[in-house]
Amino acid sequence: MKQITLDKTDLELLAQLQRDASLSNQALAEHVHTSAPTCLRRVKRLRDAGLIERQIAILNPEKLSATLGFGLTAIVEITLDRQDAQALDHFEARVAHDPAVQQCYRVSPGPDFVLVVHALNMPDYQAATQRLFTSDANVRNVKAFFSIKRSKFGGELPLA
Repeated sequence: MKQITLDKTDLELLAQLQRDASLSNQALAEHVHTSAPTCLRRVKRLRDAGLIERQIAILNPEKLSATLGFGLTAIVEITLDRQDAQALDHFEARVAHDPAVQQCYRVSPGPDFVLVVHALNMPDYQAATQRLFTSDANVRNVKAFFSIKRSKFGGELPLA
């Protein structure tokens, strides 16, 4: 992959998009003090270079719980019996496709993976546990921590 050179305007665009990707191109251009066509061209270049993976809406689980039921967030440590590359890749690919898994990190030292799992309630979490961990003979240990309050949630990377 070709390395892209970033200037001050590119960094300002990335910072602004991290804060609010719903801005129109015109509003984004005003924020970074450039013309709308230049802004559009630069954002396309940043996307094409893979610096912008995707744009998403971050939902508020506390507000959704009134409609969907009480939300449950678990931070789950997973240790596998076999840690060869194929076993790690297989587990990672399997959990990455499950809608209950919001985030998946391969970590070291300690457990092999740390997952952030969201479920509607404890029975829903138990079903995810059965589907993801209990049915996998290579999963040796599962340790879950349940969130009682979300103090901070963000996705912004610090930009120089």
